Amino acid sequence: MLAEKKERIILGIDPGTSIMGYGIILERGSKLELITMGIVRMDHLDDPYLKLQRVFEKTLHLIEDYNPDALAIESPFFGKNIQVVLKLGRAQGVAMAAALTKNIPVTEYAPRKIKQSITGNGNASKEQVAAMLQKLLKFKETPEFLDATDGLAIAVCHAFQRMPTGSTKSYSGWEAFVAGNKKRVK
Repeated sequence: MLAEKKERIILGIDPGTSIMGYGIILERGSKLELITMGIVRMDHLDDPYLKLQRVFEKTLHLIEDYNPDALAIESPFFGKNIQVVLKLGRAQGVAMAAALTKNIPVTEYAPRKIKQSITGNGNASKEQVAAMLQKLLKFKETPEFLDATDGLAIAVCHAFQRMPTGSTKSYSGWEAFVAGNKKRVK
C-alpha cells in the first residue's frame, strides 16, 4: 500500500506592478483545496520602488500567515516593450526574494505552461482559466480581478507537476529541474 503524500501548501503569485494576484492551495494527496486568493493593488502608487516594497511586504505577510511549503511564480514573458518586461521581472524578483529569505523553494512557470496545465490549451484566455479553476476547486465567487485566479492557476500548475506521476520529487528552480530531467529537456 502506497503511503499518502504529505500535505503541502502552495503559494502562487502572478507578479505585477499595478496588480499582483495570488492564490494559496492545500495539496493533500491528489486532492486540492482552495485556501484563499486575492490581489494586491498598487496602481495608486506612483513611485516604482514603493510598488516593489509593497510586493515584497505582501509576499512576506502571505508567507507568515499561511506558512507555504513552496512558492510558484509566473515568469516574465517576452514582450515587445522591454520596459514592461523589466518592471515585471523586478516584481517577480522581489517576490522571489521574500520567499527565499524564509527558505521557501521557488519555481517559475511560463504563462503558456500554466494555461496548458489548467485548461489543456496554452492559448486559453484568463476567463477560460478562471472557469476551469472554479470547477476544479469548487468555488462559486468570481473575483473582481482575474489576476487573483491567475495566481491561483500558478499554484495549481505547481501541484500538477508532481501529481500525475505520483512522484514526490520537487525542484528548487529551473536549473534543478533541467539537471534532474536531462532526457525530457532538449
